[in-house]
Amino acid sequence: SAERAAPAAAGGALLDDLQQRTFGYFWDLAHPRTLLVPDRWPTRSFSSVAAVGFGLTAVPIGVERGWVSRAEGRARVLGTLRFLWRLPQGPEPAGTAGYRGFFYHFLEPATGMRFERVELSTVDTALLLAGALFCQSYFDRDQAEEAEIRDLAERLYRRVEWPWAQDTAPLISMGWHPETGFIETDWRGYSEAMLVYLLALGSPTHPVGPEAWEAWTSSYEFLEFHGYRYLAFAPLFGHHYSHVWIDFRGIRDAPMRALGFDYFENSRRAALAQRAWAIENPRGWEGLGEDLWGVTACDGPADVELPVRGEPRRFWTYAGRGVGADATIDDGTVAPTGAVASLPFAPEAVLPTIAAMRARWGAHLWGEYGFLDALNPTFRWTDVPVRHGRVVPGVGWFDTDYLGIDQGPILALVENHRSELVWRVMRRNPHLRRGLERAGFTGGWLGSAPD
Repeated sequence: SAERAAPAAAGGALLDDLQQRTFGYFWDLAHPRTLLVPDRWPTRSFSSVAAVGFGLTAVPIGVERGWVSRAEGRARVLGTLRFLWRLPQGPEPAGTAGYRGFFYHFLEPATGMRFERVELSTVDTALLLAGALFCQSYFDRDQAEEAEIRDLAERLYRRVEWPWAQDTAPLISMGWHPETGFIETDWRGYSEAMLVYLLALGSPTHPVGPEAWEAWTSSYEFLEFHGYRYLAFAPLFGHHYSHVWIDFRGIRDAPMRALGFDYFENSRRAALAQRAWAIENPRGWEGLGEDLWGVTACDGPADVELPVRGEPRRFWTYAGRGVGADATIDDGTVAPTGAVASLPFAPEAVLPTIAAMRARWGAHLWGEYGFLDALNPTFRWTDVPVRHGRVVPGVGWFDTDYLGIDQGPILALVENHRSELVWRVMRRNPHLRRGLERAGFTGGWLGSAPD
């Protein structure tokens, strides 16, 4: 309708503003000496290696958009990669940043050492490496610093011993602790860990075999939710992360050839299903609808049970929220990254939502680095202590932090919608191509005919 078209038409200037603010999170907040990116801000926090990967991905976007020069971007990436490469690795529980090429989930910002007793994380290492490989392909000039960027990214990637992490072969473990060994849970499809398997398959030094991909895909659940059938994973971030770097349009592996569509279309369906759920709003949360949707892992107000519409409802602080046919972890909290990072998949639905969130909630949800992490219009109790954020009387709960792992997909996937920058550059990365081919992907830009 005409009234729906207006905010979408106004998208260009708003997207410019949103992207530049979101870029600032990574550019401004990296530690001045180590260049590690904080997990969140302004609350004081450790660094997240996934946020560092998103921060590396942000730099070429900033260069192409003219927010920083190529020389400035080159220096930032080179400094980050040099620091990561020089960090000590080993089996000791303290005094290291990682082991066997993998990195710990969280690092001390000032030293790069393991934060407390966090796990050595396979997926967070993959997110870090994806950012490094993007920079490897982007900084392609015959110039000394750019050559060093390419070399350091190559060394970081080649160092990772993926088969070591196959504690229950051929599946890859979620992680490892020096105190207790491997985490008992393995990565089984479908989730953000698609990236883990593709990078593990593509390794020129320590690859896993194609049976790993077969094992990963063997647990796929193809389910229907609010009128859409797709590979189920309830939090929307699982439909975003791998797509930051990989253009899945037109390429398919064996499971998707059997289903008759690609992973890009799968993410489109996941986004539209969540939007349809919000419009129906079966639990009667305040504010949810076509202008406010997107349930994914994010901050929340409090770990407490409170009455809503005459029945007790459970609320959480940070949680792996999501809604889908496979699971519902929902307390009325919405994260802007859920809808915004779905932009490439469903622009006709997302552009009006971005404009509406900015217009309706912007006084409390929008700030120096774009959208704050989350809001909950149902949570209006002013006498209940909240762990994160603040309650605006009569309006709802709003986070006061930005989270690096939610900022990263906003910036990169909006850019992919607008210019396809990350996708275009990564299509020429030989490691990614090798991983996709070893997983059995054919068609599209891979240039090979389907089976």
